[in-house]
Amino acid sequence: MIDFVALTNFKCFEQQTLKLGNITLLAGLNSSGKSSFIQSLLLLRQSYYQGLLPSSGLALNGDLVAIGTAQDALFEGAVEDQIGFKVNWKDGKEGQWIFNYDRVADVLGLNSKPTAFDTYDTSLFNNNFQYLTAERIGPRPFFETSEFQVRQRRQIGTRGEYAAHFLSVYRDENIPNISLSHPKAESHSLIEQVRAWMGEVSPGTRIERKLSPNMGLVSLQYSYGLSSSYRATNVGFGITYTLPILVAVLSARVGTLILLENPEAHLHPQGQAMMGNLLALAANCGVQIILETHSDHVLNGIRLAVHGGKIKPEDVCIHFFQRIEKNDQASTQVSSPRIDRNGRIDQWPDGFFDEWDKSLDALLEPAQE
Repeated sequence: MIDFVALTNFKCFEQQTLKLGNITLLAGLNSSGKSSFIQSLLLLRQSYYQGLLPSSGLALNGDLVAIGTAQDALFEGAVEDQIGFKVNWKDGKEGQWIFNYDRVADVLGLNSKPTAFDTYDTSLFNNNFQYLTAERIGPRPFFETSEFQVRQRRQIGTRGEYAAHFLSVYRDENIPNISLSHPKAESHSLIEQVRAWMGEVSPGTRIERKLSPNMGLVSLQYSYGLSSSYRATNVGFGITYTLPILVAVLSARVGTLILLENPEAHLHPQGQAMMGNLLALAANCGVQIILETHSDHVLNGIRLAVHGGKIKPEDVCIHFFQRIEKNDQASTQVSSPRIDRNGRIDQWPDGFFDEWDKSLDALLEPAQE
């Protein structure tokens, strides 16, 4: 697992080090730096798969992330024309990458000694990795298949576009972490576990798939109890948006790294809290999860998991991002509230999941006539 990440002159970060836990929650207003932190890890992975690491430069644009130009990646107020990334793992591995910015060519070239090759055996670079962007694929009559991504790399796609294919291929395999097994599931198989956990979002939902190998497509249908089957386009957005998350988490082996944006999208509050609980359970089973969220329900699901003894408080990290202006220069400031054994949080910075309290205070004031 990753222990901490240090960034230098990357986008909105001049100098920033973040401690990571088994589960790390990133919170803050829009454009405060949460996505930029996730992008730093994606850039390293993307550069490795494009062949620029370990010995060349930084792949700013690709399937995982599109930064734009090298100038877009450099902190606006950088004193030195360098961007740095440092990643330390809990087992003692360390990777450090420093890139020089060439203003004339607008490129970033590697300017540090080669990182040890065993660093590239970690989940940040191998197949024990999943990334789900906030812009996941919605309900479709048919979903894509990819033999290479699903069978060879065990990936479900950044938008979850291969989740249905993944579920079709590995449906009868038992989930790696039996501790994640839902008590109401008929077996430990991936398909039954996905069905059971999906029932927490939409009670009674059953998922069926139909593979069309000649067309390279797979379809999903949903049924409720004894009802007829419904196309994915005829059920709520929340089910389709949730499916890739459930597939990624339940199929994850110990040591897998999952980067997840807005797991609460299109879910009602109960489903959001359930998602926080499930992610905490997975993190307690040896899966490292970094999630960006705007949902206090997801946060509370994690807090309840701590309160219930399902995950240790020291295995949870929370970082709150704030964008500040100083001398006409914008940068990001990060505070890190801590959670105790009772699920209580020691500090609530202004803007940290406090909108409910602010709205309630306003409602308690007498209405103006």
